[in-house]
Order: sequence, then C-alpha cells, then structure tokens
Amino acid sequence: MPHGRHGLAREVVITSQRDRLLEAMAHVVSERGYSTTTVADVVERAGVSRKTFYEHFADKLDCFLATYDTAAELLLSTIAEAGERGAGWRARMESSVRAYLDGLSDHGFARASFLDVPTAGDEALARRADVHERFAALLRRIHTDARHSDPMIPYRRPMMFRAAVGAVNELVTEVVRTRDVTPLPRLAPVVVEILDTLLGTPTA
Repeated sequence: MPHGRHGLAREVVITSQRDRLLEAMAHVVSERGYSTTTVADVVERAGVSRKTFYEHFADKLDCFLATYDTAAELLLSTIAEAGERGAGWRARMESSVRAYLDGLSDHGFARASFLDVPTAGDEALARRADVHERFAALLRRIHTDARHSDPMIPYRRPMMFRAAVGAVNELVTEVVRTRDVTPLPRLAPVVVEILDTLLGTPTA
C-alpha cells in the first residue's frame, strides 16, 4: 500500500493493514519467540501505529491466534488442492505430503506454529488441536479411498489418524527447531513411510 495520500478505498486500506500486521507477527515470532515478542515489535515491523494495531486486535495473543488461523487455513487449502489433483489414493497421499512440506518450507510462520504455540496458552493449544483434527480428517479420507481400492488394507480407529499426525508433527518439529526449514521437502519419503506404517497401507 502506498504511503501518504492515496485514492484507495477504506476497505482496501483496512485489509492491507491487517495483512501487514499478520505477516509482521509471523516474522517477529519466528525470530524472537512468542513470549518475548511485543506489540511494539509487531507494529514496527508492519510499519503501522499502535493505534492501528488495536483497531484490528485486542492484544498480542489475539493477533498471534489470527496469524496462526490464517497460516493454517492457507496450508490446509493448499494440501486439499494438491490432493484433488492426484489420480488414485497413493498419488493423493504423496501429493498432499509434498504440498504440506513445501508449504511449511516457504512459510515464515513454521517456527511459530511448531515451537511457540505451547507458550501462547490454552487457547492457542485448542486452535492447534482443531487444526490437527482437520489434518487427521484428510488422512482418514485418503485411507477410506485406499480401502475401497484394496479391501486387504486394515481398518484403523479414528485415534490412529491423530497418532499419524502427531508422529509427522514430531518429525517436522525437530527440523524446524534448527531454524532452517529448507530441508523439509526432503522428508517426503520418510513421512509417507510413517503414514503407510501407521495406517496399514502398502508401501509404494
């Protein structure tokens, strides 16, 4: 958005300000951690006033949760779109895994998502639990399709899909902890092997 006087509609200005604050929160938390991030850090990075910040968010936590929600929705939609392009359950699984890891490697919020959510309190943990449930639902749909094509694939209880999400999350967290997310796409074969092992699908 241009500085100074401009002819942009107020709705455009408001959206731009909010997007800049969300992006700023993502980058500052990734660099400093949630607990040491301040509203002053965020508004400085976003290039807006403190007054503008409080026009959009109640406090630092409110902005952090909005950033997490936005990042999660973007990643989930990217994975769903990639999964729809695959022909057959195996292709959908592999495409979804690649989209997930590619999305995280390109995302400035990876560290905050995996390392800082627990430090933000119960509401942040609840949001993450909801996101993990949606990831588990994606796996459950792929597994259902796999069983339709191959009746020998065993049934799995719903909690197994959450367990699969947890296992992948632990693997990704260890990489993100190093602050270098560029290796994440190379984990794709390992992630697929984890899913095959836990879900009982035949190894590619």
